[in-house]
Amino acid sequence: MKKTAILLPVSFLVAALILLTFWLDKPQKRAQEPLEPYPYYSDIVTFENTTAKIKLAGTLTLPSRKGNFPVVILISGSGPQNRDEEMLGHKPFLVISDYLTRKGIAVLRFDDRGCGKSTGDFMTATSEDFAADVSSAIDYLKTRKEINKEKIGLAGHSEGGIIAPMIASVSEDVRFMVLLAAPAIQLRKMMMIQNELIARAFGVPENEIVTLNTINSDIYEMVTLSDNTAKLKADLTRYTDDERVKNVPVQLLPPGMSRKQYIDAQIATLSSRWAQYLLKYDPAVALEKVKCPVLALNGAKDLQVTSKDNLPAIQNALIKGGNKKVAVKEFPRLNHLFQECETGSPAEYRLIEQTFSPEALSEMSDWILEQVN
Repeated sequence: MKKTAILLPVSFLVAALILLTFWLDKPQKRAQEPLEPYPYYSDIVTFENTTAKIKLAGTLTLPSRKGNFPVVILISGSGPQNRDEEMLGHKPFLVISDYLTRKGIAVLRFDDRGCGKSTGDFMTATSEDFAADVSSAIDYLKTRKEINKEKIGLAGHSEGGIIAPMIASVSEDVRFMVLLAAPAIQLRKMMMIQNELIARAFGVPENEIVTLNTINSDIYEMVTLSDNTAKLKADLTRYTDDERVKNVPVQLLPPGMSRKQYIDAQIATLSSRWAQYLLKYDPAVALEKVKCPVLALNGAKDLQVTSKDNLPAIQNALIKGGNKKVAVKEFPRLNHLFQECETGSPAEYRLIEQTFSPEALSEMSDWILEQVN
């Protein structure tokens, strides 16, 4: 189940799935999912984060068994994700890896710690911990004879787009980076924008949105100022005794969940190490230190990580740090999952047959090939 936050969601990958994440969808086969046999080599792999003492499991796809290939590590967004970043009947990382590998680019995708066949505890980890897992993936790839060690890149989606610059800003091994719907403004500010847009998309009346904005602002301030988790949890509990908070808009309640159950779950999330870390984090700090070529993509209909706020912030932060190898592109009809959509509302995600826009796939692969060739 995805992480969500109080009253309105805080998860960056599925931040608006406050209703949908509680639906028990049957597995679906989407049209873009590749069918075996693949015209490339697929290797089930494991590698270790020795510092955290965990084993990470994934799939490395190679254009062929023999050769020396550029490689991309895919970094998933918020919430427990398997190697395919599977959600709501879609497997975007499977689609991306298949597309890139057919173009001659090796791809490593792996289960988040504590998910799938990876060990470790997901629920106590922060973005910094996930960055360490990706660094372990880089170390592993450097041991593979099929991988060109001078052509290792990262591609991060949503929160993964926060994690990628953390690594690229300090590692000379990262030679290029793709940011997919990546946050670049202060996370507290981004969540306020996201929450308002999603509440409106879910039909919450404007007067209630005003109240929710006030509540969320108060809560985010409590989290960002806190240096004591136990005290934060107690403060959040007291705050939610307010009648304004107890009266959660019905549009935001997951099916079968009471207001009290919902609020209790959100208190647990907001007081977690993960949420505390992210809400205090400024993505621009790491971006200003990234020197490798960067491609940033976003959809104009993304309600979770808005392109008009974040794409310019990515470009500005990189240029401020002296990086001139920056490309950004906004796709007019794409949502947060890079699906062609009507409104961008998360309510559409499951209903859209497309998993990942072919136009975005082409843009990404063409740019990567330019960097490695």
